[in-house]
Amino acid sequence: VQLQASGGGQVQAGDSLRLACAASGRTFNNNVMGWFRQAPGKEREFVAAVSWSGSITYYRDSVKGRFTISRDEAKNTVYLQMNDLKPEDTAVYYCAADERQRTTYTEGYYRTTGLYDYWGQGTLVTVSS
Repeated sequence: VQLQASGGGQVQAGDSLRLACAASGRTFNNNVMGWFRQAPGKEREFVAAVSWSGSITYYRDSVKGRFTISRDEAKNTVYLQMNDLKPEDTAVYYCAADERQRTTYTEGYYRTTGLYDYWGQGTLVTVSS
């Protein structure tokens, strides 16, 4: 099982990027998927998650209204559309997947690394002012 994150790059403040997380080895269409990020010298932090059904999404407050998580079941891929990027968004972004299918959790648990069993290798996003 592998999660391959891509789409990172170096952009200016206000620009947009779309990250993709392609899964291989199994499908994750009925699994919780999430995005986390880690800036230099900081702990990994939650960015966004989508429920197993795709009907519910969660975001950290600082990205609400700017980032959108979505999934394409046909491609077994999860996306993170990032608009109006800010220098504080600079980090390595990781996608993650829950092993369990069709499982719902309390909102707080979606935001923790402990929920996720599979992790991608990370893609670097650098936003300059």
